[in-house]
Amino acid sequence: MLRFLPILLAILYALGMYWFSAWRTARELDAKSSELADARLRKLTDTMARALEVDRIKVHIYEVAPVNGLAAPDGRIFITRGFFDKYRAGEVSAEEIASVIAHELGHVALGHSRRRMIDFSGQNAIRTALAMVLNRFLPGIGAMIATALTSLLAARLSRSDEYEADAYASALLVKSGIGTAPQKSLFCKLEKLTGAGGGMPVWMLSHPKTEDRIKAIEANEARWGQLPSS
Repeated sequence: MLRFLPILLAILYALGMYWFSAWRTARELDAKSSELADARLRKLTDTMARALEVDRIKVHIYEVAPVNGLAAPDGRIFITRGFFDKYRAGEVSAEEIASVIAHELGHVALGHSRRRMIDFSGQNAIRTALAMVLNRFLPGIGAMIATALTSLLAARLSRSDEYEADAYASALLVKSGIGTAPQKSLFCKLEKLTGAGGGMPVWMLSHPKTEDRIKAIEANEARWGQLPSS
């Protein structure tokens, strides 16, 4: 029984971390966000809502400086103040912001948002259990190895989610009449806007490389173009 104690403790730790993380995230977003009220963006989100056959797509501004969009575990969509300021300054178009919203809607529709929270908690549990085991054989560096292995796993899962959300966004943008051009043009700007990448190997990044994402979108467009029209 004692041999399974680290695993049991890791599972309990994962459950506790999941509920705490979900509660903390919701509280943070509630305290630092307000509904987006920009008329141009509202027109575009209304267009996407009609394509999805829903009444409305609500988007919130999250009052933090980094340039980002996010989908909360409860299904809410957020654009950061930093991203919105880039739009107001003319560095990002309304259609490009719409592509971000479509991407985050993909995360919600495909269940990524809630799963990421579960994955995060589970990865913490795996790291804890793995560190306990490795430290018995590799004192001092077992925890470092456990952290590296779980980070690689998290990055791989995240990249898969990004490709799926990109595909969902492309389909929605095409159906809405917006098209994928803003989605691709924004990808070309993102590295400059966010300072992401930094020359790290792609397998260490949580998001795929820009050129790979654009190639995937174009591959989808080519495939969709071969489908018979209804």
